[in-house]
Amino acid sequence: MRDLDIVIVNYNTRDLLRACLRSVDASVGVDLLVYVVDNASKDGSVEMVRQEFPQVQVIANSANVGYAAANNMALRQLDARYALLLNSDTLLPPEGLRQAIDFMDAHPDTGIMGPKLVRPDGSLDLACRRSFPTPGVAFARLFGLAKLFPNDPRFTRYNLTTVDPDLLMEVDAVVGAFMLIRREVLEQIGLLDETFFAFGEDLDLCYRAKVHRGWKVYYNPAITVLHYKGESMKQRSYAMTIQFYRAMWLFHRKHFARQTFFLFNGLIALGIAALGGIALLKNLLRPSGRKKAGM
Repeated sequence: MRDLDIVIVNYNTRDLLRACLRSVDASVGVDLLVYVVDNASKDGSVEMVRQEFPQVQVIANSANVGYAAANNMALRQLDARYALLLNSDTLLPPEGLRQAIDFMDAHPDTGIMGPKLVRPDGSLDLACRRSFPTPGVAFARLFGLAKLFPNDPRFTRYNLTTVDPDLLMEVDAVVGAFMLIRREVLEQIGLLDETFFAFGEDLDLCYRAKVHRGWKVYYNPAITVLHYKGESMKQRSYAMTIQFYRAMWLFHRKHFARQTFFLFNGLIALGIAALGGIALLKNLLRPSGRKKAGM
């Protein structure tokens, strides 16, 4: 059995995908297979992969089926010890995949691992290490307490912004931009929940692995991956912003709503809806080249 199957979901990011695949090709010391699942791109992505990377397995969808469903198409064919969910807008260091697998081999109780993700300006991609959005954590995030009290760990638990980003640590969740998953985890908990079209499916997978099955989730800053972030999402910024806030509610409803006082559930739902509306309005006022998907 080979070391690794990599799944890259692509939507109209041909040039970034090319660079990502070149960085995968430059990886050393790993026996791997790459799947590119294309969600009906119109920019020639599929043709580029087939011409320039004939060793890559291409799954070309006729419609955009979403991130979770697209990943699952390849994960159902998993034939390796580990699966890696990798975004097309990432660049890997040559030793990164080998280091990641070595870490997992040395920590058999770890089911999921993510690296340190950095943006092009050198800043940390805060999504690369997170706490679960429990009602208390979600409240602090939704109502701006994390921004009002940036040095108070009680209010900054979601993105762990008061914790040294160079500290190896067990966390609740890492992000699907680079998520290394042990094969046994998927065999035990199943694949990504396709109820999530985009956003939230990575949190949900980590929750099911950690809470339901007792696997550890680690953030490993010894591996640094460049993440341009959001390049496919910004092409459909309004729809993806709606999906971002929808995912917040879906996660809460799935994992926390039954144990939460109904009035607090209502407050959380109201907060998500209000913030989603504000985000859409802000996006409407932004110039076309600066629109965002999400908060």
